[in-house]
Amino acid sequence: MFEFHADRKRYFDIQVLNAEKYVIPFIEEKFPVKAGMRVLEIGCGEGGVLKAFINKGCEGVGVELDASRIENARIYLPEDIAAGRLKFVVKDIYKVDVEKDFNGLFDIIVLKDVIEHIHDQAKLIGWMKNFLKPDGIIFYGFPPWYMPFGGHQQICKSKISRLPYIHLLPKGIYRWILKNRKENVDEMMEIRETGISIERFVSISKKEGYSLTHNRHYFINPIYEWKFGWKPRTQSAIIKALPFIRNFFTTCVYYITQPNNNNSK
Repeated sequence: MFEFHADRKRYFDIQVLNAEKYVIPFIEEKFPVKAGMRVLEIGCGEGGVLKAFINKGCEGVGVELDASRIENARIYLPEDIAAGRLKFVVKDIYKVDVEKDFNGLFDIIVLKDVIEHIHDQAKLIGWMKNFLKPDGIIFYGFPPWYMPFGGHQQICKSKISRLPYIHLLPKGIYRWILKNRKENVDEMMEIRETGISIERFVSISKKEGYSLTHNRHYFINPIYEWKFGWKPRTQSAIIKALPFIRNFFTTCVYYITQPNNNNSK
């Protein structure tokens, strides 16, 4: 289960395919992705999502704190980097200089499977306005915390990796189980601290001055097509309409947001 996380090149290839087949088409339902647009991905990893935008003629910039993942990106994407279509910055997003590090503002900012790992989510969501062009958008894709594997327990090495909802156990019990199974307790507990629900994401975005212009909730995450061979399925209208309850049965959500002062709402 989830073995491809150990194969970074395979993971990169899947990210490209998923972005081309699902992420970009979702964005284009409301915001046409055109050649020449500038795309920033925060927490870009090996750059697989960005590669899909590069293939459409965009200019990409990726920010990542893990230097080893950027080293992989440079191996996978040498031609795009050499041609100036793609640039990577190994830096804390709060310490970035827009002109020196990014060479200007962006049409699209992407956070794919990232916001659920951020400690001060309100700070980051508000901060990103500094990088957007006047009519720019932000795309988010993330698993709600309460979904079956919202604790990312799939990365564990023991049988915990196959247990849905185990991350929702009381904190002390969950920690004891992780320790007993010789898992990386600090890593898993950090994920627990940063997990985000649909309602919390919506609340933060509105409080930070954004309009939520488009969304899609998935019962079966699009990336499961490559993980398990499962066909993606959107969430039923009835479940999607049930606050909080929907988190338990929604494996992934996509959102587009725009600052309220943008001309395009």
